[in-house]
Amino acid sequence: MTDTVLASLADGVLTLTLNRPEKLNAFNEEMHLALRAGFQRAHDDSQVRAVLLTGAGRGFCAGQDLGDRDPRKGGPAPDLGQTLETFYNPTLRLIRSLEKPVVCAVNGVAAGAGANIAIACDIVLAAKSAKFVQAFSKIGLIPDAGGSFNLTRILGEPRAKALTLLAEPLPAATAADWGLIWKAVEDEALLPEARALAAALAAGPTLGLGLTKRLIQAAATNSLDQQLDLERDCQREAGRSADYAEGVTAFLEKRKPEFKGQ
Repeated sequence: MTDTVLASLADGVLTLTLNRPEKLNAFNEEMHLALRAGFQRAHDDSQVRAVLLTGAGRGFCAGQDLGDRDPRKGGPAPDLGQTLETFYNPTLRLIRSLEKPVVCAVNGVAAGAGANIAIACDIVLAAKSAKFVQAFSKIGLIPDAGGSFNLTRILGEPRAKALTLLAEPLPAATAADWGLIWKAVEDEALLPEARALAAALAAGPTLGLGLTKRLIQAAATNSLDQQLDLERDCQREAGRSADYAEGVTAFLEKRKPEFKGQ
């Protein structure tokens, strides 16, 4: 992994830090590939039981680095559909399909695809000074990186349309009030609280947490019958896990459980 994304593993939490602070952590190809590699590691490494995603410096992520797309340099128009298919979409799919909790700590502005990668995570905390900006319409584009999907399902059509058509900054406190994120916290408390939350999740019954994530995401498109069937299947799997046996045993013995994610 390059230094465009810093990675560290401690207490079961893989911390991924977007690290182009001089560019407000805007994406170039190197950072795209490094972030994807980080989430692939989370899929593959059994020692990783939760992920914490954040940004270095004063911003979380300003979206795409437009310095790489300067039309004044001439040449053919870029194929932005290919950019999505090659870089953004694989990472979004890794985040959503990861059956481990993903916590996002938004430490500053989250704009464009940066905002939409944040809200694709499972639990999002933001500094009170942070803002979410669906900046696409400012340059004639459409919301991508799952934005049109997640914004509509989380906020409903009226607010999703207003945010994307007007491109007005949404303060963290309002994002929390609207249910777009979990909570807004004081700036200095953001990383300590996010780290504690990720560590608590990593120490939990992560097999069951992953199954819960699968269920909640499926509910957006499933019928009730489909969801009931999926609950049945997931509960069967959870009920056969070592974590379930440990949880019940710890309850009966009146002690704290020691989950292994198995």
